[in-house]
Amino acid sequence: MDAKSIVKWFSSIVDSIHNSIIAVDLDCNVIIYNKSCEDFFGISKEKIVGKNIYGLIPNTKLPYILETKNKISSEQMRINNKIVLTNRAPIFYEGNLIGAIAIFNDIDEIMIAKNALEVSETNLEVYKMIFENAYEGIVAIDSEGYITQFNKSYGKFLKVNPSEVIGKHVTDVIENTRLHIVAETGEREEGFIQEINGKKIVASRIPITKDGKIVSVVGRILFEEISELESLAKRIGQLKERYSYYKDEIKKMEEAKYSFDSIITQNDEMNHLKKIALQAAHSPVTVIISGESGTGKELFAHGIHKASKRRYGAFVRVNCSAIPKNLLESELFGYEKGAFTGADKKGKPGKFEMANGGTIFLDEIGVMPMEMQAKLLRVLQEKEIQRLGSSKIIDLDIRIIAATNEDLLSLVDKDKFRKDLYYRLHVVSLELPPLRQRKDDISLLIQHISIEIAKEYKIVEKAFAEETIRVMENYNWPGNIRELHNCIERCMHLSSNELITVEDLPESILKHSNGDIIKSMKLKSAVEKAEIKQIKKVLSYCNGNRTEAAKILDIHRTSLYNKLAKYNL
Repeated sequence: MDAKSIVKWFSSIVDSIHNSIIAVDLDCNVIIYNKSCEDFFGISKEKIVGKNIYGLIPNTKLPYILETKNKISSEQMRINNKIVLTNRAPIFYEGNLIGAIAIFNDIDEIMIAKNALEVSETNLEVYKMIFENAYEGIVAIDSEGYITQFNKSYGKFLKVNPSEVIGKHVTDVIENTRLHIVAETGEREEGFIQEINGKKIVASRIPITKDGKIVSVVGRILFEEISELESLAKRIGQLKERYSYYKDEIKKMEEAKYSFDSIITQNDEMNHLKKIALQAAHSPVTVIISGESGTGKELFAHGIHKASKRRYGAFVRVNCSAIPKNLLESELFGYEKGAFTGADKKGKPGKFEMANGGTIFLDEIGVMPMEMQAKLLRVLQEKEIQRLGSSKIIDLDIRIIAATNEDLLSLVDKDKFRKDLYYRLHVVSLELPPLRQRKDDISLLIQHISIEIAKEYKIVEKAFAEETIRVMENYNWPGNIRELHNCIERCMHLSSNELITVEDLPESILKHSNGDIIKSMKLKSAVEKAEIKQIKKVLSYCNGNRTEAAKILDIHRTSLYNKLAKYNL
């Protein structure tokens, strides 16, 4: 069969496929254009087949596939104002390259399909557990202990027919099983040793719940012989070196962590800025966020990305002040192999390329060198980049969010920042107020941050006394929310009481507060501490007898009860 016959045969198949499929020959002329493509592009097959692919998709990478003979999988690109997920690969016949193929999936359709899969949550979770690692022995029971699923691997291990045990109680089929017990307790069991047919195996038992009720328990044979653990330990040792590398790579591609809900405020100005940022998120416009260090600029950047249509794309962060000037260009634009001395032999994609289809956040943009500002302006205008050492143009579909704690207009007047770039960035401008201008948020932030710190470090939640909050509201917080967070974290770790008083605050805050207020607060706090100490001492002496303790303290029993409630004793 010659190449043309293969193309004709293949064309008749792909016309029945739902996904859009395009294939080109070695001259980049379209040879396959299926029915789904006609619906997607709105152009008939007769007008496309035989024509050059660039006429249909100007930013196509199929010529690159023909040149490199490499595949590109699961890449996002924009076609007809739609974001699609595409896979591209070379076509070989009898060992010779004869063309390249691209398959497109509409991301909106992918999301619809995903939502459809979530309709039957219970069945999804059960079957996912059962078939995820089909080579393992897997069994599932209902809440009463009767077997609902039993795979071939488990049947082979027990030497039973899986279809014959369905519907039987698990205790009648599996020796020394605890699956029915887990169905009663709801407690997950991992790595338990179980003896079956004279063999000691390692098993796990996982309860599956819905609406707070156990609907199934899945059992898995992790190791049919304990000796297999030794082999696993060796493999783990081999993987340790790779772990650090992949961990760093994952961090680089980390998606946005925070949403607008993460911005805690009751301040009118901040709520107005959140509203503007949310409106901007729904459009592709460039946003610049200004404000003092620690005011939450990156938090707003995260929120804009997460609320936008790009939320499924990458969110790449670049701190312009943290990258040496001589490395900034290669970090942003990437480079080809051999582009400069010390370059990675495989080349490296830049931050812009990594953010394609998503958002790039350029923090501290005010320190960017003038020559890099010119290149950034070109990126904004042309929506394309070139790696260092390469003549290939890479089309970009990204949103740029910039941030600065400097007065850019002042830098423009001093010829330290390009005027044209300044106005190009200032499509939507958000100027975040410092914490000293939103003191109505301080008590709310103290409560929120203290709860988060308690969860993070798994420590007891502590309350801040009213006097302490008043002192913190009177402080100017030059480090803004970052300084407030550090102060709260310090107090929660160093204070020995569940109520944080003025004395627990750092000296740097106390010396900037009103002296008379602090003096009176310290006296009151000292009295309270003395009362707590004496009450504890007398109660201990009286073995907890409150009536006797009240007599020794020379106060009414009701007064003692009130103090016990006040000090949470």
